[in-house]
Amino acid sequence: MPAPIFDNSYARLPEQMFAHQPPVPVADPTLLALNIGLAEEMGLDAEWLASDDGVAMLSGNVMPAGATPIAMAYAGHQFGGWSPQLGDGRAVLIGETVHNGKRFDLQLKGSGRTPFSRSGDGRAWLGPVLREYIISEFMQAAGVPTTRALAMVSTGERVQREQGFPGAVLTRVATSHIRVGTFQYYVARGDTAALQALTDHTIARHYPDAVGAAGLLRAAVQAQAELIAKWMGLGFVHGVMNTDNAHVGGLTIDYGPCAFQEVYQPNACFSSIDHARRYAYDNQPNIAAWNLAQLATSLLPLMGERDAAVEEATEIVNGFAPAYADAWTRVFGRKIGLADADAGDVDLIHDLMKRMDDGQADFTNTFRALSGSAPRDQFLDPTAFDTWDIKWRARLSQEAGAPRAIMNAANPAYIPRNHRIQEAIDAAVNGDLAPFARLDAALANPFTDHPEFKDLAHPATDDNRVRLTFCGT
Repeated sequence: MPAPIFDNSYARLPEQMFAHQPPVPVADPTLLALNIGLAEEMGLDAEWLASDDGVAMLSGNVMPAGATPIAMAYAGHQFGGWSPQLGDGRAVLIGETVHNGKRFDLQLKGSGRTPFSRSGDGRAWLGPVLREYIISEFMQAAGVPTTRALAMVSTGERVQREQGFPGAVLTRVATSHIRVGTFQYYVARGDTAALQALTDHTIARHYPDAVGAAGLLRAAVQAQAELIAKWMGLGFVHGVMNTDNAHVGGLTIDYGPCAFQEVYQPNACFSSIDHARRYAYDNQPNIAAWNLAQLATSLLPLMGERDAAVEEATEIVNGFAPAYADAWTRVFGRKIGLADADAGDVDLIHDLMKRMDDGQADFTNTFRALSGSAPRDQFLDPTAFDTWDIKWRARLSQEAGAPRAIMNAANPAYIPRNHRIQEAIDAAVNGDLAPFARLDAALANPFTDHPEFKDLAHPATDDNRVRLTFCGT
């Protein structure tokens, strides 16, 4: 198969929405990982991608036919503070492939400086690239909407952070890279024409049944409600839920200082830069609603007369709370074996989680053990589980389905535990990709027990626990 032919519909929007920017070539690109399943889904030839020509494209050294490399412009609220100009400071959208009627953005992350880099070098080092590859592909396998990782390429160059690290480029794939901050950028500039073009483009790309700006907002609210509920169901803490990291299409995007809980703590926070714990686990729904309010504010110029538009937008954003509550109840209901949980089951779920918090129970292993044996052994005081167990079994007796199967499909046996990711990074920096490959293989089927991966389900010990995660810029 020849090289893929690209399109770039975003590059046909008004030019103030991006900067034309080719990737900066790298010295010695080497393919470290290729997602063959994703390549096939996109209609790409994995053998060509692994060739010298393919690696040249994946590193940014050569652009294929039809590619229009651009850095997208956006603004954003970062930890609550307003930044009127951000944009892709270390990523270039090279274009879109089209297969079976679906468009796939290909973005090279770590591809060099752009007009939006500010003081950054535009590069990425191997650690954050490997982290995003592992976690984004796990999220896909776990049924969470997400950007994807097509390839990981080393650059043959060093990237200077607190010390010199091997450089790398991630080929990120998404249905788009449009963020709440993308809309904020044009509102901040009073550019209603660009705002309308972006809105029309986003509707066509993500919500073709939506009508106008209000329809887009309503669809985005529902998508975010479903997304955040799925995050919560995995114990996932994004770590940097700025509006420039809030995807309008409801994808998980920008895996910086993210992490998964081990011992359950409602206010868990791992991000080294979130000093106020703004993006802690239990605050993520509130932040999602806040981000959607910023999207609503951005869309007001397209929603008609001001007072009526404010009233309609407020009503739509206020719909996040009940939509999220419904989604959360479905997600956690399945985690305890209920096919159709309702509001009457919420207290039962919260009771378990309160006991998990008090008993320092591992989030993932406790829920997984519910369908197996000895879930009580996850608690410091096993008797704390026993009284809940009586109520739970009484509730399960009312179910007509197969609770064990429901739980096994909702509760992963394996997650990307922080210490396992760090082990894979440390090994990869020293040229050993075996731990990365093993972790990636286990997480590709996270709901299936594999005896050979049993150790990957073990929580961290005091000796290898990773308490803080970092952005990597």
